[in-house]
Amino acid sequence: MKVIRLSRLWGLVLPLVIFSTNLAVGQDELKVIHNSIEMKLVRIPAGTFLMGSPRQEADRDRTEVRHEVTISKPFFIGVYEVTQAEFTAVMKDNPDVKNRPVFNQNNGGSLAHPMENVEWESAVSFCKRLSARPAEKEAGRSYRLPNEAEWEYACRAGTSTPYHYTDSLSSTQANFNGKFPYGDVEQGPYLRKTAKVGSYKPNAFGLFDMHGNVAEWCADYYDPEYFDNSPGKDPLGPPLGVVPTSFGDFFRVVRGGCWLDDARACRSAFRYRAMPATQYRLIGFRVVCDNAEDAGG
Repeated sequence: MKVIRLSRLWGLVLPLVIFSTNLAVGQDELKVIHNSIEMKLVRIPAGTFLMGSPRQEADRDRTEVRHEVTISKPFFIGVYEVTQAEFTAVMKDNPDVKNRPVFNQNNGGSLAHPMENVEWESAVSFCKRLSARPAEKEAGRSYRLPNEAEWEYACRAGTSTPYHYTDSLSSTQANFNGKFPYGDVEQGPYLRKTAKVGSYKPNAFGLFDMHGNVAEWCADYYDPEYFDNSPGKDPLGPPLGVVPTSFGDFFRVVRGGCWLDDARACRSAFRYRAMPATQYRLIGFRVVCDNAEDAGG
């Protein structure tokens, strides 16, 4: 089967980031919790930022309309992409789940690699089943996919550059096709597969692999024009999809780029879409936890 790099297909537009909250957060000041499956989540503070990309950003798409967004409440988000071990711990007794990672222990992966080849629907099911675990219910924690605004806010961690690192991206900084870096950097390694979560340096919020490794499902329906008139406070994405799939459903938003992509598709503002009922070896997810703070973490 011919493989087409997602970076050759993704084309959309988003805005940029400027925070009104203090984002000079030291790693030792970040509040981190561990849940019942030893998943690590970090508290992201509320704040205002510019979502999308400026017109001068190289390789930007027209859908990356730059606009101000306020995230009014703190939230917890997974420090890492959901791993194969975590996915198995929650979903192993579900006979309806057909997901099997392509890069498993017999094919260059491990339980510490991100879960991939997982549909949006199964990612949502994972969140529901994790929320239903007795220990999570007792702690008052519930889980879901991040919405697109939360994802970019968390990815940027106070930055307004194409990447949370800087204006450029090398494959020594993230897992993508190193033959196609971004900015004034040289070509680098191309792993041709996923890497263990946490293999590269985190952003200022302590989040790993926000650029590359596996692309990540968001909760939102995909609408290429959504940012033209989206709410300025806590946007949740469009109420309905606007681009139907061949299966009668609508596309969902995917963010972050993956191991197969060019660096341009790993930009903080880059948006793409995928069919929610389809498995992709390029796509995984991370979770957001609600009520964790009220429950005392």
